[in-house]
Amino acid sequence: MKKRFYVFLPLFLLLVAARQVQAQESLYKRLGGYDAIAAVTDDFISKLATHKDLSRFFTGAGDDSKKSMRQHIVDMLCNVSGEPCVYMGRSMKDAHKGLKISENDWNITAGLLVETLNKFKVPKKEQDELLAIVSSVKKDIVEM
Repeated sequence: MKKRFYVFLPLFLLLVAARQVQAQESLYKRLGGYDAIAAVTDDFISKLATHKDLSRFFTGAGDDSKKSMRQHIVDMLCNVSGEPCVYMGRSMKDAHKGLKISENDWNITAGLLVETLNKFKVPKKEQDELLAIVSSVKKDIVEM
């Protein structure tokens, strides 16, 4: 009996350790990593830029500005979801100052983000975590 116990003990400990590592995975990893965050960002920006009520925020932006904005969003999402990506953009308050973003604009944007997350089949738990992080900067973005 003792012999069998010692044979299975390492396997049991390995399974417990694997469960603990899995339970501690960062939101970044649970979202699918960099490529998944980039794909979600691309889809989300496309929705924003083509939405009748939000497209005004993209009017006059050149291709280089759009690429820069996209990279800032990817880097920010990567950073706030638990990976050591470096966000080099301005603060949310400075980046959105003067844009006159309303509560309605915010609500539309949040809805489009959820739509994108659903399209990519992001589980509800991860959606809720990400939306909580995004919502934490609402006060710095909504001006009206």
